[in-house]
Amino acid sequence: MPPKIYTEKEGLRLGLVGWVKNTYGGTVVGQVQGPAEQVEEMKVWLSKEGSPTSRITKASFSNQRSIDKLELSGFKTRF
Repeated sequence: MPPKIYTEKEGLRLGLVGWVKNTYGGTVVGQVQGPAEQVEEMKVWLSKEGSPTSRITKASFSNQRSIDKLELSGFKTRF
């Protein structure tokens, strides 16, 4: 199973919405929305675990903000 599918499954398990995409540079980018506690849990998973074939050397999260309502729906993998 491709790494992004594991990320998608983890996001859905946590009840989050968003998307992920592999880049040509070997990184993953994305956007995640949901309750702050679940977003934090996802960040820990992305930083420390990831998919079974991942080799995580660095995790960087930016543009974090509180929102009044979800702006996305579902959790998808973009290509």
